[in-house]
Amino acid sequence: MTDTSTPPAGEMGYEQARDELIAVVRRLEAGGSTLEESLALWERGEELAAVCRRWLEGARARLDAALAEDAEGTGDAEEDGEEDGGE
Repeated sequence: MTDTSTPPAGEMGYEQARDELIAVVRRLEAGGSTLEESLALWERGEELAAVCRRWLEGARARLDAALAEDAEGTGDAEEDGEEDGGE
């Protein structure tokens, strides 16, 4: 599957990779492809899934860092009443 209209998986944004992954899954589920085409679709799907996973892991790391930074800026959990039973 050498489609020159789509960028390499590593250069894609999350939404673009997700949308192409959905299309790949639909094509695989529809059937009718040769074994070679199905294998190429599967491999492309694996690449796209890895791209999506990296984007989501990066977003999670950024969120965790922002939450940690926010927690440092607002004080510790004791000030929020969390360590004394959360009342």
